[in-house]
Amino acid sequence: MDEMNPLVPVAMQIIVHAGEARTRANEALDALSEKDFETAKAKMEEAHREITLAHQSQTEVIQREAAGEKIDGGVLFSHAQDTLMTVMSEVNLSDRLVQLFEAFFGQV
Repeated sequence: MDEMNPLVPVAMQIIVHAGEARTRANEALDALSEKDFETAKAKMEEAHREITLAHQSQTEVIQREAAGEKIDGGVLFSHAQDTLMTVMSEVNLSDRLVQLFEAFFGQV
């Protein structure tokens, strides 16, 4: 039996943390729809913590490769990177929505 690709656990960590970030961002938007700005901001802080953990895992792999280690990525790692980048965009957009909604509706 082949030895497991060492990137599999890293890819799974990226996917798990990115997924948690997406969930927290969606919870922030749910709170935003209720004009609960404090909860929305707290959920966005959680989203940022999770996306940072995912990004750190990816960065470690990139640094290893930059240092000369041969990295065989595979489809799962590509999926993890795609998930991370997509969720990073979602988190950034959610941040802006929280800011904009609070600016427009926070004064009511």
